[in-house]
Parts: sequence; structure tokens; C-alpha cells
Amino acid sequence: MTAPYDPARNQPPAGQSPMPPTAHLPQVPAGQFPPPQAGQSAAPMSGHLPPPAPGKRPAWLVPTLIGVGAFVLLCCGGPLMLGLSSGDSKPEAAAVSGDAPAGKSGAAPTGTGPATSTKPASPAAPAPAKKTEVSEPAKPKGPGIGDKVRGGDFEFTVKGMKCGISRVGNDFLNKKAQGTFCRVGVTVKNVTKSAHTFHADGSVSAQDSSGREYEADGEAGIYGNSDGQGFLDEINPGNSVTANVYFDVPKGTKLKTITLDAGLFTFAEDAVVTL
Repeated sequence: MTAPYDPARNQPPAGQSPMPPTAHLPQVPAGQFPPPQAGQSAAPMSGHLPPPAPGKRPAWLVPTLIGVGAFVLLCCGGPLMLGLSSGDSKPEAAAVSGDAPAGKSGAAPTGTGPATSTKPASPAAPAPAKKTEVSEPAKPKGPGIGDKVRGGDFEFTVKGMKCGISRVGNDFLNKKAQGTFCRVGVTVKNVTKSAHTFHADGSVSAQDSSGREYEADGEAGIYGNSDGQGFLDEINPGNSVTANVYFDVPKGTKLKTITLDAGLFTFAEDAVVTL
């Protein structure tokens, strides 16, 4: 056993400097230490430890780390980016494929489509019957120029018509039209058993295609007939008178019908002649 340290025993004699506790150990130059024995620590005996020597990195470490990082990026990042890009392009591809016309090969499309219905088609509704237009029977044509018509006590025959006459009469006695005169030749025959008076003014009228009615001009009738025919003619039974009846109408007017008045004191209908 080692004896305990006694400070009184280690005191130097008077007049000598104290000795360190390690003076009895062999002195080793600084920086040189003997190798440690088995079971002993490699720490130096002095109180300050020398700084450890910096270690060197292996030369292959940095290239290896770079290669591993690149490999991981290619293996994991590449498929991920490819999947994202392909996912964005799928809707456009689907839209294009939906709008594209079917091929001419006639092959049935692949994939799960709607099942074809085997239900028999319902019979088509009968087409509506076409309405048969029934044409109205043509109305009998009324009497015209040259036809004999009955009007009251007289039988009338329209001989003809001429328009565009600006003046009726001679150089001394005449009548000038406000517009233009239309001259209508009429033969009047008494078909009763007694004498009757015929007066063109008030008994004969004319109508145009617009429905406007024109009265006969009595003064023009006096100048337009050699013996004043048609002006208060007394006609015996069976006799007839031919007179020119004048109508003052606007220029360009075309007369459509002539109406022969049957008179006020008769139930007979008026006679209408189409021109």
C-alpha cells in the first residue's frame, strides 16, 4: 500500500526552494511522452492537453455523395414530374379524342360503353292526313260588253268604252274635263207596255277597281250627242235609244263596271255590266 501524503514530511529545509511533487519522477522533454502501458490512459502528466490533430476527409467522399444525390433525383424525381405532366395533358387528350370523328375501318370501339338496347323500336306514328283543299266553284261571270241586261223598265246593252278624252263638243260649244272623260256607249230599250222617260244623268254610274263611284256628266252628254240622246228621252214600248254617257274621272283611272239603276219605284235589281 502507498503511504498517505504527509505535507510535513515533504517540507524542504530552511534556505531551500520547495520541490515539486513530481521531482522524484524521471523528467521527459516537452512534447515527448512514453507510450502508455496497458490499462493506463494516454493523457500526459501535465495539466494541459495538446490540441487534437485535424483529421483529413477521404477524397472519395464528396464525389460519392454527389453521385448518390443525382441517382436519387433521377429515380424518384423523374417519374414524379412525368406523372404530373401526363396528368395535366390527359383532359386535353380526352377532349381531342372526343371531338375526333370515328375511323373508317368500322371496328367497334373498345372500352366499356353503354349496352345496346335490344328493345324493339316502337312503330312510327302515322303521318297526319293532308288537308284536301276544296276549290270554290268559279263564280259565274257577269254580263259584259255586248250583253243585254234588264234594269227596271229598260233593257241595257253596253256597246263600248273609251277614255282619255279631254274635251267634248265643238269649237264653240264644248265641255272641258276636270281630269279626263271616259265615254260609254249605251243602248236603252223599253221592254214594258207603256212609255217611260230615260235620263242618263242619275240612272247610269261607273265604278273603278278601288270601289270609287262616278256619276254621269249631263252637260258633257248634251255636247257629246248629236240630237241630245240620253237627256230626258221619252221611249215608247219596244223602242230604243243609243246614247253616249260621259264620266269625268282622274287621269289614269280605269273603270271596272257600269251600273244601270232600275229606278226608285220598282223592286227590280240594278243591272251591272263588267267592262
